[in-house]
Amino acid sequence: MKKSEKIEKSAEGTLSLDKTDLQILKILQQNARATVKEIAEKVHLSTTPVFERIKWLEQSGVIRQYAALLDHTKVKKGLMVICYVSLKEHSKNAGTKFIKAINELNEVVECYNISGSFDFMLKVVAENMDKYYDFHVNKLSQIENMGNIQSVFVMGVIKQSHQLVW
Repeated sequence: MKKSEKIEKSAEGTLSLDKTDLQILKILQQNARATVKEIAEKVHLSTTPVFERIKWLEQSGVIRQYAALLDHTKVKKGLMVICYVSLKEHSKNAGTKFIKAINELNEVVECYNISGSFDFMLKVVAENMDKYYDFHVNKLSQIENMGNIQSVFVMGVIKQSHQLVW
């Protein structure tokens, strides 16, 4: 049976990835535009099995999407803010409504459900402080069930990576 025809999951729900799968993922994380031929040469396989493995990794959800990483300062999004948010009510329905509202806000580029004093952590980008203020007052604060918001302004990015390491 071809790897692309089966999906092996462990008891924890993770997939069984071999050394070659991990090598392919590492290459794609470094350069998502690498061709199948380039990847095949690096992992010492022919193009057909590499193509099949990449398709399997996509179909099984290991590879969710391919993306271009942008320098936010060069596209008029020079202000980055981490917003910690707590909700007034913590029902499933209230959480679902909040998540739906957050997904509609283009300024929010990442959202995490977290533990501790706050319920969510948002990564927000804006052109400048005036644009962030407008976003905060007229969009974020207006979401139903919004409790407390704490904004932390990013002074500089020390490390920013999308690569998982094995």
